[in-house]
Amino acid sequence: MLIENGKQQLLDFTEKNYKETITEVTKGVWFVSGLGHSNAVFVEAETSVILIDTLDTRERGEKLLKIIRENTRQEVGNIIYTHSHPDHRGGAGAFAAGSPKIIAFKPKNPVLERTELLKDIQDLRGARQFGYALTDEEAISQGIGPREGITHGEHRAFVPPDTVYDQEKVLCKIDGVQMEMVRLPGEAEDQIMIWFPQKEVLCCGDNYYGCFPNLYAIRGGQYRDLAAWINSLDVLMSYPARFLLPGHTAAVFGREEIKRTLEHFRGAFDHILTYTLEGMNAGRSADQLASEIQLPSAYADLPYLAEHYGCVEWTVRAIYGAYLGWFDGNPTNLHPLPPAVHSNKMIGLMGGAPAVLDAAESAVREKDYQWCLELCDLLLEDHASAGKEVLRLKAAALEGIAEYETSANGRHYYIACARELRETAEGCSV
Repeated sequence: MLIENGKQQLLDFTEKNYKETITEVTKGVWFVSGLGHSNAVFVEAETSVILIDTLDTRERGEKLLKIIRENTRQEVGNIIYTHSHPDHRGGAGAFAAGSPKIIAFKPKNPVLERTELLKDIQDLRGARQFGYALTDEEAISQGIGPREGITHGEHRAFVPPDTVYDQEKVLCKIDGVQMEMVRLPGEAEDQIMIWFPQKEVLCCGDNYYGCFPNLYAIRGGQYRDLAAWINSLDVLMSYPARFLLPGHTAAVFGREEIKRTLEHFRGAFDHILTYTLEGMNAGRSADQLASEIQLPSAYADLPYLAEHYGCVEWTVRAIYGAYLGWFDGNPTNLHPLPPAVHSNKMIGLMGGAPAVLDAAESAVREKDYQWCLELCDLLLEDHASAGKEVLRLKAAALEGIAEYETSANGRHYYIACARELRETAEGCSV
């Protein structure tokens, strides 16, 4: 979301939410937040500890291990991954010496075949999204948690699971602790929840956390089925939890508060999905809907639906592509002009490259950053008009618009691309 004080909102959200906390939420159940990019939960069993997620790096996993030993005097006998994202399992190597059993679930739906051919572009876009090359001052946070340890020279230490379930629900008792594990696709296809009935504790992974989620990640990836995610929230609400422990941000306490929070989360998702589909059915384009659909204030004003990670606009576009594909119904777009030809013709209509450059410079002075970016892209697509000046101007516009961005992901992407453009300009001979 782009607003006048976007950077300050992200700063305030980060300052309020990401202090290191270690809390025994109920007897024998500990919640660790702010120590890593993600949270961890550990549960005291009869002779050992059950650990849910391991933080994002080996170094942070080692700190977590020390905390567990200090508070329980027990070793970790079992690890459960709530899902396969690296920020939740990158610390597992810190526990390897104790040879814990590691449990995970298979994805509900498989990854598209040949996705590995996209590794380079997804790695590049992922690094931009997460701001890996940025300073702490530039990045601020990663939206749903402190910056990952790898941004400070730490190392991932993933250990593969030795038990992988391919079923919807597993009821079991581990070292005397009764639990229920349920596969609930949402942010990830292998996402699970863990219910401890005797403790009234529900660990929901990343299907809920106190921030508008990545219903679409700008690094790219398969569609995150919003209807399925809504169904998963319904399942979460069916459990009489007194303690809701998410994979990021703060815990939620009390049955009524948990019910109200999850209902709001679900309601926001349902609003976006319903209005997007209705707009599509009425013949509206993705651009039109993305500019029009917003959360009503009943949802938008809630702190745990603030757009500091995902974004409503990106979600609308993802839904459109998932349900109707790339074509917006306008026959003009069936066989559009090649981008370079289109740019050349537009530049000609606008009075030539110098006039377009003047307009772009005027736009950045007036803080009309998006218009500057679009003008620069015309010049960059028409390679005869590209040069150091255009690259630097676009970089300046990206840095300017980043100050308005509430989403950490969007902010990182703007600033990372600005840095790349400035580096390219340094090596440009024109």
